[in-house]
Amino acid sequence: MFALKASSSASKVETFAELEAQARALLEGERDPTANAANLAALLYHTLPHLNWAGFYWLRGRELVLGPFQGKPACVRIAIGKGVCGTAVAERRTIVVPDVNAFPGHIACDSASRSELVVPVAHAGSILGVLDLDSPNLGRFTEEDARGLEAVVRAFVEATDLG
Repeated sequence: MFALKASSSASKVETFAELEAQARALLEGERDPTANAANLAALLYHTLPHLNWAGFYWLRGRELVLGPFQGKPACVRIAIGKGVCGTAVAERRTIVVPDVNAFPGHIACDSASRSELVVPVAHAGSILGVLDLDSPNLGRFTEEDARGLEAVVRAFVEATDLG
């Protein structure tokens, strides 16, 4: 059994360093993409405060398809270039959205979501999908969160057979 650790008094840098270490420990010895994505989504959902969704979308042709997640049922398919997830793939970059209602073309899978952070999952120069986090709080995510979650995604990629 894996024990989750969350610290409310730590700085964001310390929190994400601990989260990355937890992710590496959780994924150690397992290479399966589905198992690792499912466990990482659960770790993030239950460790980071003020989330209402955490999960993956995988690139299949010209669209993203829902992968392992925690939270309410979600949109199953998202076209590249559409919504925050599709835009992150099209632009090959992490996107922080403080207010989803101000993001042109936002796709509302859960009307309770107010802010979003999307990190591309890349391996060997190719985008394979995205990690998507949603929050019911406006302004929940910062650039510091983005950098911390990019490190967590790198740990996932290193621990997982994605080729």
